[in-house]
Amino acid sequence: MAEQRVVQAVPLTAEAFLPFGRVVSAGLQEGASANQGTAVRFDFCTDLVTTRPGARANLAVFRSKARQFPIDLTLLERHPCSTQVFIPMIVSRYLVCVAPTRADGAPDLDGLQAFLCAPGQGVAYAVGTWHHPMVALDTAAEFSMLAWEDGSALDCEVRQLGVTIRVNG
Repeated sequence: MAEQRVVQAVPLTAEAFLPFGRVVSAGLQEGASANQGTAVRFDFCTDLVTTRPGARANLAVFRSKARQFPIDLTLLERHPCSTQVFIPMIVSRYLVCVAPTRADGAPDLDGLQAFLCAPGQGVAYAVGTWHHPMVALDTAAEFSMLAWEDGSALDCEVRQLGVTIRVNG
């Protein structure tokens, strides 16, 4: 049997996620009145970065099937030249799994963390952050995603883990 590690998912907080990027949510910073006082606008909720001048902003929509715990991870991905932002459109809860990068560029599986995200919480992965693809929990979900892409291999690097990481909720 292949090696298996276990990680416990914890609620997402801006402080805990900061080594990997930013939590995108209303109310994490001071807002300003907008729309004749019927709304509050929160500007510059995250940095939007690309290191490739030829890459274009791609706003895509992902529809994810619901999964249940435990979740087994066998791969991680990263976007070495771009931030990647996920904003939930229709969601109950979802799981975000991230890992630091080792000196050789590989994901540091000993530092892998799993976060339970609630409706109204988006995530912005910093450039090069190792993460698992989005996992919808409880019900199917839809997310808008923003990243800079040019169609090359630098858009997304995928790494098979060689071990299974089981995430419990």
